[in-house]
Amino acid sequence: MSTDSDILRRSERAPQAFAEVFDRHAASVESFLRRRLGADAAEDALSETFLIAFRRRDSFDHTWDSARPWLLGIASRVAARHRATEARQWRAIVASTGGAHSTEGGIDAAAARMDAAAMVAALAPRIAALSAKDRETLLLLAWGGLSHEEIAHALGVPVGTVWSRLNRVRRKLAPPGSQLTRLTWIGKELEDGRLGAGA
Repeated sequence: MSTDSDILRRSERAPQAFAEVFDRHAASVESFLRRRLGADAAEDALSETFLIAFRRRDSFDHTWDSARPWLLGIASRVAARHRATEARQWRAIVASTGGAHSTEGGIDAAAARMDAAAMVAALAPRIAALSAKDRETLLLLAWGGLSHEEIAHALGVPVGTVWSRLNRVRRKLAPPGSQLTRLTWIGKELEDGRLGAGA
């Protein structure tokens, strides 16, 4: 099976090969953008992300086998240009947590969804208030599922900067008066740059 790096090299000579990269990563990039911008804006942002990636495919760092961090880095910059849309999405997230909740999947599943919704409601204003760089780093970890090294690659910063930003985010999002070094957020634990199942 070809790596993304192989496909991108091939696409420099045969542009239609780029479609394979799209097929491999469009769903995860769209999911990331949908959470950032909402369903309506995500579709346009997805197209914009892959158009930029296609035009810049000759600048891809071939020391990486996967194009996912590179694509999510582009998607982050595209989302940042839609700040008003993203701000509306954060307000919608907060507002949506007060609505009715389905009991599909049983009482336990419904309770878990309500707990996650309450966490989102509590954290969304604080996440929205983070600096743009800190928020980008957090969302690439939490919603993009990237490692520290992949985030550094996506954002074009040293990996130490990623660690530093995430430590600052943990402190800012931890409950007031807490000495927590771990942050449980939307059912996921952010610890050591990896996503694990929440308690």
